[in-house]
Amino acid sequence: MKRIALAVLTAMTVSGCTTFSNSLPAAPAKAATPNYNYLIGAGDSLAVSVWRHPELSTTVPVRPDGKVTTPLIEDLPAIGRTPADLSREIEDRLKKYVREPSVTVSVTNFVGNTSEQVRVVGQAAKPAALNYKQGMTLLDVMILVGGITENAAGNRAVLIRQTENNKQYSVRLRDLLKGGDVSANVEVLPGDVIMIPESYF
Repeated sequence: MKRIALAVLTAMTVSGCTTFSNSLPAAPAKAATPNYNYLIGAGDSLAVSVWRHPELSTTVPVRPDGKVTTPLIEDLPAIGRTPADLSREIEDRLKKYVREPSVTVSVTNFVGNTSEQVRVVGQAAKPAALNYKQGMTLLDVMILVGGITENAAGNRAVLIRQTENNKQYSVRLRDLLKGGDVSANVEVLPGDVIMIPESYF
């Protein structure tokens, strides 16, 4: 509940005065980019594999301070980096101990930064902060949060896109979920916030 409350406050902060109105531009149907790379976040679990050195291979959590500790390496900053970037730094640090180390870092449990999440607040059945996946759509998000409540003004929902300086778009959740209008299904991006207002009519 603390995470959801924080998401609500964050969404209100980034949006300023959010306008629940159909006068906003419609969200673009396509948003995902082919060069998306996941950025490691606090709470993620990382599998570190060092080729031919099982004694140096391990699975470690990313601590709240954003760092990890692996065999022979302490307090290595991980948060906000790609697994490939972290692999290369571990290789560099291991060169003092191992000849030509080859390291692979894989994320085995995703939590992610808020910049890697899609947050849904307001009149969703289960408001939540969701881990983003490449190609994720509005319908995917709505399935994960259980749809909208009976009191939701679904067609007045607003998508706040942090990657575009918190630009606001209208999204038609009721048309998508209740009317089966696939044209209302748009792609989402990491960092998006979807705010669903209550209907008073």
